[in-house]
Amino acid sequence: MEQKVIGFFQCIGWRSHPFQGLQKEYDNIQIGYKKPRGGSLTQDQKDFNRELSRSRVVCENAFAGVKRYGAVSAIYRNRVANFDDHLMLTATGLWNFYLMAA
Repeated sequence: MEQKVIGFFQCIGWRSHPFQGLQKEYDNIQIGYKKPRGGSLTQDQKDFNRELSRSRVVCENAFAGVKRYGAVSAIYRNRVANFDDHLMLTATGLWNFYLMAA
C-alpha cells in the first residue's frame, strides 16, 4: 500500500462542518456539502464529500504522526523567539522522513 508524504501546511485547508465561518475569512477552505432537510445530495456532491474525507484522513494521520514526537503535543513554555515554529518544522520533517523511509 502506497503512503502519501504530506506536509503540515498542506493540511490546513480541509475542514468539516463545525468550521463553517472560516470560508468567509480564508480563500483556501474546503467544506463538504450537507444534505438538505428532506432532500438528498447529488452524486457529484457525494463524490466531492468522499474525496474530501479521504484527504482529511491523510491529514489526520499526518497530525497524529507529528504528535508522536512529544514536544509538539506537550505544553510548550520556552520563550525563545520562533523556536515553536522550528520545533514544528523539525517534527514534520522527521515524520515525512519516516514516511519516505518506511
